[in-house]
Amino acid sequence: MSDDITKPHDGLAAFVQNARWFGGKGRPFEVTDVRRLGWVDTGTRAKASIELLTLSYEDGATEYYQLPLSYYADPEERLNHAFVGWWEEAELGGFVHVYDAVHDRDAMAGWLKAFDAAKDGRSRTGDLEWHRLPGHDLDLEAHSTLFSGEQSNSSMAFGDDALLKVFRKVTPGVNPDIAVHQVLTEAGSDHVAHLYGWLEIADDGAPLQLAMLQQFLRTASDGWEAALASVRNLFAEADLHADEVGGDFAGEAARLGESLAEVHQTLADHFPTRVRTADEQRELANAMAGRLDAALDVVPELAAYADGLRKTFANVADVASVTIQQVHGDLHLGQTLRTVKGWKIVDFEGEPAKPLADRVLPDSPWRDVAGMLRSFDYAPRVAERTAAGADDTGAEQRSFRAAEWAERNCAAFLDAYVGGRELTTDEQALLDAYVADKAVYEAVYEARNRPTWVPVPLSAIERLAG
Repeated sequence: MSDDITKPHDGLAAFVQNARWFGGKGRPFEVTDVRRLGWVDTGTRAKASIELLTLSYEDGATEYYQLPLSYYADPEERLNHAFVGWWEEAELGGFVHVYDAVHDRDAMAGWLKAFDAAKDGRSRTGDLEWHRLPGHDLDLEAHSTLFSGEQSNSSMAFGDDALLKVFRKVTPGVNPDIAVHQVLTEAGSDHVAHLYGWLEIADDGAPLQLAMLQQFLRTASDGWEAALASVRNLFAEADLHADEVGGDFAGEAARLGESLAEVHQTLADHFPTRVRTADEQRELANAMAGRLDAALDVVPELAAYADGLRKTFANVADVASVTIQQVHGDLHLGQTLRTVKGWKIVDFEGEPAKPLADRVLPDSPWRDVAGMLRSFDYAPRVAERTAAGADDTGAEQRSFRAAEWAERNCAAFLDAYVGGRELTTDEQALLDAYVADKAVYEAVYEARNRPTWVPVPLSAIERLAG
């Protein structure tokens, strides 16, 4: 094991505090430990390392953040935007200029070469373990291009060949994004970007997984944006219904439903499944009701529907023989990509706000279905609101068309997911509860972030609890 750095640099704390991906904004913290996990050979004058920061908060909580760093003896103007600090590094023989390495193509080329060196399945540098799956030869000549706008991780493409996702906040244990992609890749699933490899360290018996390298879907289009384009197309056709316009999305919704069903089946075949006990079903119903009670303090408008929602949640307790398994856990249109070869589902990390221990728990596939149904309902409402003019001309027409689009695409998606059969009474009860629970969550989110958007989830709740 490499020696810890005993005196954390003030520059690291300042850099983390201002980083887009830092999840503790507004909470006072100190960097109480900096552990050098290992050096990454770049083959250039750039020196690159991976550091693990321990952040300690005033409430006693601790978190771990990963910092890939690049070191240069002289300033690198091309990396000014990624400057972290300037300090003395004994291992490098003096003072160095330090940069966030994800912005440095020389440093990231070293990462790619380290993955390539693990062709036999695994290689090690310091505490770092580089893992590879067979079946793909990496393009070592490809340059890295960092994606902008990502909130919780840092991702970059290596040409048209591979996509690297660097996890910034890391938690001991198996990251479900890696575990699920590995299983689906090895099973030959056509509905995910194939996993090429991952980076981890062994830490007190539990892996600490730092990054994953996977197939780059260069020609893919974002599912959410594709849905919005379809809605806008419908709004532009004053005299046509949703099934008559050229941008009708129902066929895509159906194909997405089929893809999700196949992914769920593959996950059930390769991960443990079990049936929830009656006590667990009651706990689920109580948890949903508890989230509603908490939401009422944030969104008082929910009170008008509280009785109906409580009945919907209470019905869950009476549903028997619910099989639970590995699921996506945070599925919506923004977690999908449309490629020339069909739909791909991405980001199997689960809800980022939940602890890792909760994100890896099995759940009912109906939770994923509910997330997609809410997304199909949200897309036309977002398009409706963003299309509104100053005089609100055509508002009534857009509202009607938005409801028409949502109903058509929700039905197409769900019908394809279940293979055209009718849902059982128990399935419908469970799905209704998951949809309502998601809508309550949305109402709280909107109240805290976009108060004028609260009517969007409230309109769905009114239909569910009416």
